[in-house]
Amino acid sequence: MNFELQVVDGQARAGILKTRRGKIKTPFFLSVATRGAIKAGVDMDDLKKMGAPVMLANTYHLHLRPGSDVVAHFGGLHDFSGWDGPILTDSGGFQVFSLGRKKVTDSGVWFHSHIDGKKFFLDAEKSLEIQHNLGADIVMAFDECPPNVPKWHTIRRAVERTTDWAIRSLEAHKARFSLSVSPTERPQIFGIVQGGCFEDLRQRSLEEITSLSFDGFALGGLAVGESEQEMYSVLDQMCLQMPEKKPRYLMGVGTPTNLLEAVSRGIDMFDCVMPMRNARHGTVFTWDGVLKITNSSFREDKNVLDEKCSCEVCAEKKYSRGYLHHLLRVGEDLGKRLLTIHNLSFYHALMRETRVKIEQREFQTWKKSLMTRWS
Repeated sequence: MNFELQVVDGQARAGILKTRRGKIKTPFFLSVATRGAIKAGVDMDDLKKMGAPVMLANTYHLHLRPGSDVVAHFGGLHDFSGWDGPILTDSGGFQVFSLGRKKVTDSGVWFHSHIDGKKFFLDAEKSLEIQHNLGADIVMAFDECPPNVPKWHTIRRAVERTTDWAIRSLEAHKARFSLSVSPTERPQIFGIVQGGCFEDLRQRSLEEITSLSFDGFALGGLAVGESEQEMYSVLDQMCLQMPEKKPRYLMGVGTPTNLLEAVSRGIDMFDCVMPMRNARHGTVFTWDGVLKITNSSFREDKNVLDEKCSCEVCAEKKYSRGYLHHLLRVGEDLGKRLLTIHNLSFYHALMRETRVKIEQREFQTWKKSLMTRWS
């Protein structure tokens, strides 16, 4: 078993995900290091200092540059990047299907690099080969992430391919790492449930993917343009039926509110570029709500970003809002770095506090109070 469910408060879960590089308390947020690095100059020591449990790296981008063979030459992404904690790699599917120039077949996807237009082919076997070269501790099955279009037949075809590719991904993984070996001694592999916002297709995908011997299960194809209520409806449908003794991963989501709503429905793992991307544009997440630090109202503000925050920016160096406002307004990279450290620290602290409230069986009351404060 790679997952130990410890406490349940309503549908919210607190557990332990066990990997070959240690145990991770759930729920948790993955720090997105797309090309093996966090943008805005946040390094691995910064991640460790803020208590980041897992790093996520992008298969598509690392395949294009520098190439997974180059990363393997350095001993894998851990040695290449200097991160010694668990690493999860996505399959590359979302990035490939986001491209304009591509041709999807039942075998895989032909696409053109966004860098130089060079033509590549990516399928289940190639995706797993790349992820194995990167040395990830959790790899993802190759899936088709369809666009958010109200076309049942388009989503149905994506569900069919996702199941076919999940089977092939599992076989490619088993050819390299026997599933008879404990998941705490080998890379784990997660399957992805698709289906858009169609209840029948989500149900079909859930049944097909969870019937396979994956180490965990993810919900994909959300936060791609549908409304929040549509996303929550999918979670309401899916979470009650997902295997209780396997980790549940909601991909690409989202705001602090999204995270808490998803936890309340039974999700254990999250990733999103939002805290980093928003930081680089001056949007700051705090325990009292969102600040737009570039607003002129912060020009002479001597307060730190968040008095309740224990991050380096707020609690240790005590940078004023006025100084951070200045850095962002004049385009200094330091400002982007400091706000990224704060936002990521906030997300990780939010998940740690969420776990505490679940353990105390006070999650729903606490969540409601936060939502009132943030509204």
